[in-house]
Amino acid sequence: MRGYDVIETPDHVPIKAWTRGVPIEDAALKQLKNVASLPFIHKHVAVMPDVHWGMGATVGSVIPTVGAIIPAAVGVDIGCGMMAVRTSIRAEHLPDDLSAIRSAIEAAVPHGRTDNGGRNDKGAWAAEPPASAVTRWADLKAGYDAVVEKHPKAAHPRGFGHLGTLGTGNHFIELCLDEAGDVWVMLHSGSRGVGNRFGTYFIERAKHEMRRWHINLPDQDLAYFPEGTDGFVDYVRAVSWAQKYARANREVMMDSVLGVLKAFWPDLETTQEAVNCHHNYVSKEKHFGKDVFLTRKGAVSAKDGELGIIPGSMGAKSFIVRGKGNADSFCTCSHGAGRAMSRTEAKRRFTIEDHVRATEGVECRKDAEVIDETPMAYKDIDAVIAAQTDLIEVVHTVRQVVCVKG
Repeated sequence: MRGYDVIETPDHVPIKAWTRGVPIEDAALKQLKNVASLPFIHKHVAVMPDVHWGMGATVGSVIPTVGAIIPAAVGVDIGCGMMAVRTSIRAEHLPDDLSAIRSAIEAAVPHGRTDNGGRNDKGAWAAEPPASAVTRWADLKAGYDAVVEKHPKAAHPRGFGHLGTLGTGNHFIELCLDEAGDVWVMLHSGSRGVGNRFGTYFIERAKHEMRRWHINLPDQDLAYFPEGTDGFVDYVRAVSWAQKYARANREVMMDSVLGVLKAFWPDLETTQEAVNCHHNYVSKEKHFGKDVFLTRKGAVSAKDGELGIIPGSMGAKSFIVRGKGNADSFCTCSHGAGRAMSRTEAKRRFTIEDHVRATEGVECRKDAEVIDETPMAYKDIDAVIAAQTDLIEVVHTVRQVVCVKG
């Protein structure tokens, strides 16, 4: 029995949706049908169970294109993703009061955003970034310079200054316990300000090209670069660089967090190779016999045997998973629980008291500024996992004990 439902779109490619037992709102469905109407979509559009409306394109969608790329489908948090490592720390090693550990992580990793992202922004390094950031930026700088030399308006002053920083919104750093009592470090972030600038710049460039060539689309966010054009070549260069930056950003943060933990446990070691996976990105892959540009918008690669991470909301559980290589999903799984409501609606509906109850037992922020990230604002992670059992198998189930939010 197949694990997905087919949503037919007359005269266009179908949509295959792994959404049994989880809601999909009308706004997201409209977005998906608009994408399916494009003439360069290959075979079908795949939809993951954490699907919801997104800026530019539907979060939880997998879009295979031939001869074109849609910058807004990748979005502005290019290369956003997850990283996790298992450590030698055990549950019994943890103190009853975890606040000192949370405070130390918050001190070691810049997070949040102040001063409108300006000179005094607490979300950037105030002084020289750590040595691991210096080393990685040395490898990244030439690629950045090549992009902004041709596109000066895509430049961002904090490329180096944001490397190894968390950001805001749903980005997080967590300590988690697995079913055996081992402590994991898990974090979620992307390409920060520089990736946002690249994404925003090229989205507007693609829209300009559509107007210039009088190409009418069902949604202007579906503006695309045809393969072979200067815009296509330049965007591929920029997005590829931003995806490398995002991966390096997570690595620098992980180095910082492990450094904090070693101050508490000097003998700490990592006991499982790190998982470091994007969930907002585009890559060239082969599916159904054809080379395509595959955009995963809030979705994780799940090739046969490949490890990935599906986090729940703060206060819920998360999963280390192994892909099954399901061809119909383009070898993909969900990237999280998926929002059940907007940030505005969450702030309207829930109180600090609600949030405190929902995050009982987790050392985390419990103030009004994080109400939009409260667990009730997200779908039921168990239902999301149940809807994709033909895409992944669960390797580890972990629960948060410390959560740092921007």
